[in-house]
Amino acid sequence: MKKILITGENSYIGTSFQQWMSQFSDYTVDTISVRGEGWKNKDFSKYDVIFHVAGIAHADVGKVSKEQQANYYKVNRDLTVEVARKYKQERQGEKSQFIFMSSIIVYGDISNVRKKVVITPETIPNPANFYGDSKLQAEKGLATLESDDFMMTIVRPPMIYGPNSKGNYQVLEKLADKLPVFPNYKNERSVLHVEKLCGFIKSYIDQESSGIKFPQNDEYMRTSLMVQEIAKKKGKNIKLFSFLNWGIILLSFIPGKVGELTKKAFGNLVYIVE
Repeated sequence: MKKILITGENSYIGTSFQQWMSQFSDYTVDTISVRGEGWKNKDFSKYDVIFHVAGIAHADVGKVSKEQQANYYKVNRDLTVEVARKYKQERQGEKSQFIFMSSIIVYGDISNVRKKVVITPETIPNPANFYGDSKLQAEKGLATLESDDFMMTIVRPPMIYGPNSKGNYQVLEKLADKLPVFPNYKNERSVLHVEKLCGFIKSYIDQESSGIKFPQNDEYMRTSLMVQEIAKKKGKNIKLFSFLNWGIILLSFIPGKVGELTKKAFGNLVYIVE
């Protein structure tokens, strides 16, 4: 029987993982909120694994104050390291695993509409903003705690999607719901369904696997086909037209928010991991 604690109560990933793991009788999965100070009184010593998903998600970086930016570091970096340090101290040398949900964002905003962009395990992280940097700084802080009996598993997922997911996938759902036609643009992007993520996390626990992980679906996503598939599930039929592709190229050259949104929707960004 393995005992797992999820830090990040009511989080999308944490809730999804807890529900998914309920099918296995040889695991117990608890959740805890790490907001405020109450979590510091929680006994971590009885858990074989902590799955740390608590954190502040990506925001419109152009509309975040200095105070809000500082809060990203307080939560994504400082709180993460504090939780891990408490866990290590309370386990007192017992074999333990700390799994941290980082992000592909540590590599920066490098997706490109006009060419393929590849990330490998050798690619050096280069955050483009405070959100990515707060995640990378957390990784660096956690690395100082790793030891023979305290395994550190860093997970850098691409876009995660699934039922009731938010973020970029939610934007695609809105497009699928409103548009009758869509560009037939041939891009490639690494993505990860939330249930597949749950399977990866379980495998890291079962195999006691440490290090940096790059989970993704077996196939890359093509934005146009995903939007079309979402529309079909809603009972709609979106037509794809290649003659609209020139507009994507033009929009990608526009500086500011328009160009950034175009890159997010139609850019190329893939993991290649052997």
